[in-house]
Amino acid sequence: MTAAERMATNGDARRGNGADTPGDRAESREIVLSVRDVTVAFGDNVVLDKLSLDVYRGEILGFVGASGTGKSVLLRTVLGLTPKRSGKVSLFGVDLDEATDEQRMLIDMRIGVLFQHGALFSALSVMENIQVPMREYLDLPRKLMDELAMLKLELVGLPPDAAQKFPSELSGGMIKRAALARALALDPDIVFLDEPTSGLDPIGAADFDELVAKLRDTMGLTVYMVTHDLDSLFSVCDRIAVLGKKRVLVQGDINYMMQVDEPWVKSYFRGKRARQIDLSARG
Repeated sequence: MTAAERMATNGDARRGNGADTPGDRAESREIVLSVRDVTVAFGDNVVLDKLSLDVYRGEILGFVGASGTGKSVLLRTVLGLTPKRSGKVSLFGVDLDEATDEQRMLIDMRIGVLFQHGALFSALSVMENIQVPMREYLDLPRKLMDELAMLKLELVGLPPDAAQKFPSELSGGMIKRAALARALALDPDIVFLDEPTSGLDPIGAADFDELVAKLRDTMGLTVYMVTHDLDSLFSVCDRIAVLGKKRVLVQGDINYMMQVDEPWVKSYFRGKRARQIDLSARG
């Protein structure tokens, strides 16, 4: 099933700063992540200004915007790594500002994160890297953790002998897959991917996109993907949200993005380096 077909199944495009479009069936879909009126600033520099965004269960959301607009800032804010000045972030229906320590721990166990460059621990083997979340949140026998780590390796398409290798011995594509295996260590409900195909050749990037879509379909994952990769947006993202002017400018499926007249969106999706598609063939 293509991204456009999945989007047709899930409901039509959503537009604006968190507002529903006429006829949208959003009310029947579960919101996994809710961002409401979030403002983030560093001193006098306001990066995000009353930004709102919803992410729905089972979708792959592509989050795009010009360099320096705050895409990674929002991701880090959602993860609690960057403080916000105001607003509300909720995961699985729980306001993170009001969550108890126990609630926050349970939420953390339902989240997987793949940072832009993998962020593997260089002194640990691939297997040990995958086991980091298990050691932090679970009390499991070493043998069971080894077995689970090998299952995650297989899940992301890495060979068994990669388990004992160190990050310095891996190619860029293998690092991405090893980092994804770690993100999946606790069988999360939502995974956050920060530029997952950056640094990969076109074939490797396409393979990684295919892997993400397969994992979503087989594991029921929700995927929040920060990306600049047009091929990812066209091939696997059910919905796209565009960051600009410190908030979400527009959001919708790829067909809608190809028709938006907002200058940056138009240039990005229909400019000289944009990928051309037959809109009539995509529904």
